[in-house]
Amino acid sequence: MTDSLSPTPVKPPAAAAPRWAVHRRLYDWVLARAHSKHGTLALFLLSFAESSFFPVPPDVLQIALTLERRSRAFYYAGVSAVGSVLGGIAGYGIGWGLWEAVDHVFFRYLFDEAMFHRVEALYQRHDFWCVFAAAFTPIPYKVFTIAAGVFHVSLPMFILASAVGRSARFFLVAMLLWWYGPPIKSFIDRYFNLLSIVFTAMLIGLFVILRYA
Repeated sequence: MTDSLSPTPVKPPAAAAPRWAVHRRLYDWVLARAHSKHGTLALFLLSFAESSFFPVPPDVLQIALTLERRSRAFYYAGVSAVGSVLGGIAGYGIGWGLWEAVDHVFFRYLFDEAMFHRVEALYQRHDFWCVFAAAFTPIPYKVFTIAAGVFHVSLPMFILASAVGRSARFFLVAMLLWWYGPPIKSFIDRYFNLLSIVFTAMLIGLFVILRYA
């Protein structure tokens, strides 16, 4: 029999949810779309939204869909590229026409304000390469799409750089998955971002050499 005077055990306070928990839940939600009959539409919408505000990159869903149907690897890459470029144009429109009304929301939840102003300085010197690098590498593309509108970067140049960079990124992922299949997934997860940065740096270096040689 338990002594009624014994102290009642106190439950330890629940641990606070880690700051990345919301991002992880979004990541898991995106992966779940790979098993939906609307997976291709979800990929297009994700690619569109990620170009201006959504935090999970479309590569996640593209990889999952491709591993289920490798024969459609390049089709999914095309969906990702088209959705992303159109989303980039929408991001440009936000920066061009709505920025003063929404800047506080983006600075509070999505962007670092100091980084945003550093992008302005970069655009003044290397606008095409800024967009291309953000489109191809893990640099946050959404920051550059909106910044391009805010700073009135040439829209045709922006679309061209976005199309080249985004297509190169998504079709490279598609080619690796189509050629190697599931074993390459861990390699992409671990090294793709690093390799994309190195490749971009080499490409820019090559054009600099050609220009001044």
